[in-house]
Amino acid sequence: MGWNRKILRVNLTAGTCTEEPLNMQWADDYLGSRGLATKYLVSEIDPKVDPLSPDNKMIMATGPLTGTMASTGGRYTVVTKGPLTGAIACSNSGGFFGAEMKFAGWDMVIFEGKAAKPVWLYIENDKAELRDASGLWGKSCWETEEQIKDELQDPLVRISSIGKAGENQVLYACVVNDLHRAAGRSGVGAVMGSKNLKAVAIRGTKGVSGIKDFGAFLKATNDAKKVLADNAVTGQGLPKYGTQVLMNVINEIGALPTRNHRDVQFEDASKISAEAMHEKRESDGKTHLVTNAACFGCTIACGRISEIDKGHFTVKNSPKYWGASGGLEYEAAWALGAANGVGDLEALQYANLICNEQGMDPISFGATVGAAMELYELGILNDEKIGIPAPFGSAEALAKMVEMTAVGEGFGKELGMGSKRLCEKYGRPELSMSVKGQEFPAYDSRGIQGMGLAYATSNRGACHLRGYTVASEVLGIPVKTDPLTTDGKPELVKAFQDATAVFDSAGICVFTSFAWTLADVQPQVAAACEGDWSMEKLNEVGERIWNMERMFNNAAGFTARDDNLPPRLTQEPAKTGPAKGLVNGLAKMLPEYYQVRGWTPEGQPTAETRARLGL
Repeated sequence: MGWNRKILRVNLTAGTCTEEPLNMQWADDYLGSRGLATKYLVSEIDPKVDPLSPDNKMIMATGPLTGTMASTGGRYTVVTKGPLTGAIACSNSGGFFGAEMKFAGWDMVIFEGKAAKPVWLYIENDKAELRDASGLWGKSCWETEEQIKDELQDPLVRISSIGKAGENQVLYACVVNDLHRAAGRSGVGAVMGSKNLKAVAIRGTKGVSGIKDFGAFLKATNDAKKVLADNAVTGQGLPKYGTQVLMNVINEIGALPTRNHRDVQFEDASKISAEAMHEKRESDGKTHLVTNAACFGCTIACGRISEIDKGHFTVKNSPKYWGASGGLEYEAAWALGAANGVGDLEALQYANLICNEQGMDPISFGATVGAAMELYELGILNDEKIGIPAPFGSAEALAKMVEMTAVGEGFGKELGMGSKRLCEKYGRPELSMSVKGQEFPAYDSRGIQGMGLAYATSNRGACHLRGYTVASEVLGIPVKTDPLTTDGKPELVKAFQDATAVFDSAGICVFTSFAWTLADVQPQVAAACEGDWSMEKLNEVGERIWNMERMFNNAAGFTARDDNLPPRLTQEPAKTGPAKGLVNGLAKMLPEYYQVRGWTPEGQPTAETRARLGL
């Protein structure tokens, strides 16, 4: 079956929880998770709605492979209109929460309205009820999870919650599950906070049943797991080093954005790299990394569990941060480190812990700090305004800023707006390294040209997970392309964007795409789900999802002018490395991309494209 065929609608204003049948025609057209939840959202809200108003909705959704024996089948997504961007927001998380939702018998939960006072939702199989969260409001994600487990006397319940960042509507607040997994980007946690929804706790004991052809599914998933195990990236690199394996690689090719994208290489990259996490510290003789970890059903295990140096200035008086907890992944290590010129691994881990504890996206937070540090170096911000000296490279400033932002104190309130609003407030909008208001991840598009086009056209604002051309341009997966040329990149970006939409919607992790193509996913979906799931159909589903998201953004007011990059990337050449002297060639790529997509020169899907995709 793949689907449970039912959704839970929670009207927070009325305090009701209602079961509804899943629209199976939509499931056939959009598969699940990202695609299906987005279809529900765009069908039910006004694209111009204020993201933080009760009229916005928020959907938590699984895919047909979530909770199954498919490798990495633990993903779920949170879909809403994002407050950071005003565009479609879809944030994906691993851990165990998604599988638990499936085991409880639900494909998705739709939240609408706003509770009069703080509440949390408890789901136990078919039962769902809203409970009073006044005793949880003001608590961190960690405290919330512990308190709910104590109240229910059930250590196996799975919980997604917001911390103070979501309550205070930090515009890049996230939803945290399993203590250190997060639906991270675009501010989905701020939407949850705006609805007075503190947490969702799920206990499911039904398992997954009704796979269409169990024998074929068993074979398809086993074959696909072998592909992952035999691949150098998913079988060796990611288990040993995690995504942090990229730090030195990206630095060497001159595409590691440093000091708010002023530079493309960071002199201290090796100090905050995966290799550094394996080295014994001089202070206590221990390694920063304790072990790797896996989400539900994952055979890759790229997660990091780290232990901070107890004598480090950030934690020496805070024993609660001394234990082993979620460690740095590449994007977070870059944003908290190179983006600000900070080469102190322990300080980065401290900031990462605070982001997990209070529910903040470390990418947007770190990149916003980078913008603030540049404003400080230009004399636009000062010690008095920030509350601390904040030059590039200051680990002390990073630590203080993460504390202030997490709890909404002092200058932290301004950092919580994101870099776009911060830079606009101080008269230097061009210093925000963002697209559609969302901060860049860890790849400089002067050194990896395709990523510039992927950022500019991403439906949820700057994002690496919406079209990871780094796989091809740097790692040679599935074919090697030249990172320094624009040739062929529009076709490459479209292919990655459409394929990623399918991976996300199936309920599996996009990291499998280092080894898998859609040809590895197709037999798993076809064996799990009734109906025709040919390669041709999957490709069309991915393209349909991408165009649906685009049409929502267009209706929300976005135009071709928003498919842009900051002038720094298109006018200031890279200073060092292989890309020295280059800017990003977006102006050449974008019109070609629109043509490849079947869009007008204004970036609107043509009537012909909409008809072909049933939109």
